[in-house]
Amino acid sequence: MRRVTFTEHDGRSQIIDAVDGQTLMQAATQNGVRGIIAECGGARVCGTCHCYIDEPWLNATGTACEDERMLLEFSENYRPNSRLSCQILVSAAIEGMVVHLPSSQP
Repeated sequence: MRRVTFTEHDGRSQIIDAVDGQTLMQAATQNGVRGIIAECGGARVCGTCHCYIDEPWLNATGTACEDERMLLEFSENYRPNSRLSCQILVSAAIEGMVVHLPSSQP
């Protein structure tokens, strides 16, 4: 299990335990994290699992593919550190990571 903190735009945080191999989106929805809607269930087509990854964790989460980047760039809440949580796998590399959530999902 890996400990991950999800922080909403208003500062409220929820610490969850995530299982290696699942996605951040799966971990968030299984633990009732507010702000991760995940309408498409992780198919990388809706953008409702949008999150922000802090600089120190960007290498650990990997690089967004072109489809993910294109979807995120059209979001009104896009930032250079935007990612889809359905595309980030839980592993030892993200132990202790803090994931920030936008004020709204598309």
